[in-house]
Amino acid sequence: MHSSNSPTRRAVLAGLAATAATPALAKAPMMGMSVPKHRRVVLGGFEVTTLLAGTAARDEPQKIFGQNATPEEFAAASDAANIPADKVQFFFTPVVVNTGSELVLFDTGLNPGGTTAALTEAGYTADQIDKVVLTHMHGDHIGGLMDGDAPTFANASYVTGRVEYDTWAKAENKGFDTKVKPLADKMTFLEDGGSAASGITAMAAFGHTPGHMVYMLESEGRNMMLGADFANHYVWSLAHPDWEVRFDMDKAAAAATRRRLLDMMATDGLPFSAYHMPFPATGYVVRRGDGFAYEPTTYQLML
Repeated sequence: MHSSNSPTRRAVLAGLAATAATPALAKAPMMGMSVPKHRRVVLGGFEVTTLLAGTAARDEPQKIFGQNATPEEFAAASDAANIPADKVQFFFTPVVVNTGSELVLFDTGLNPGGTTAALTEAGYTADQIDKVVLTHMHGDHIGGLMDGDAPTFANASYVTGRVEYDTWAKAENKGFDTKVKPLADKMTFLEDGGSAASGITAMAAFGHTPGHMVYMLESEGRNMMLGADFANHYVWSLAHPDWEVRFDMDKAAAAATRRRLLDMMATDGLPFSAYHMPFPATGYVVRRGDGFAYEPTTYQLML
């Protein structure tokens, strides 16, 4: 039974019809997809800011990921994660760490414009960067180093792995020759376990490239790993760490590195950022069957 004060179905429908008949005061334009260019979190006494330097969609992702999987296996893994098997969205995510005494940029994006635009949105300028750390020498990591013939980060020194630099220096590679070599006299070269800055330690993670490095951040008892390209997709590389990736130069070594680092992060509950994870590119690793799963951070790094 309805009370005398309850609206009847007829009255509700009449109200909706009257609302629909009212002309809109203004027609809002379609704005397109919106993606922020930075996110800043606190890690002990550090501020860690991920920068979206670029993003791009590509077709036929199994030409890149899961090259040793069957199409049926690839489709099943994609379907289980509610992502398409025929398209992929790439993200390119440098990281800025403010240690309190230095502003350290890890990798530089595809070009200067994308990285400096994200820096500006984050409240920084290119000339504030004290140090640039290169995890490896693929073009999407070194592309922002030079703006024409001038260094993009005019006041910076540079850090990279000795094995990585020496490998590319012996090869013929236009990107390395034009972006990295001009800065060689400002570079410090690290081995496994070397210090890039106070509280920032290099860890060998070879396979994706011959001298690929990841970096461990440590401040006031808090840790976070900057994983660069040890894993290039949050599903296809974590759920199936043995699946081969086209851009891994030594595929067996890259798979072994993936498993080692994923196991360490899952065991230690360690947050990480990796260059190609969905923006803002910070998360945790949990074990799932014979593989792993990516859990994006929520508010853990806000506390």
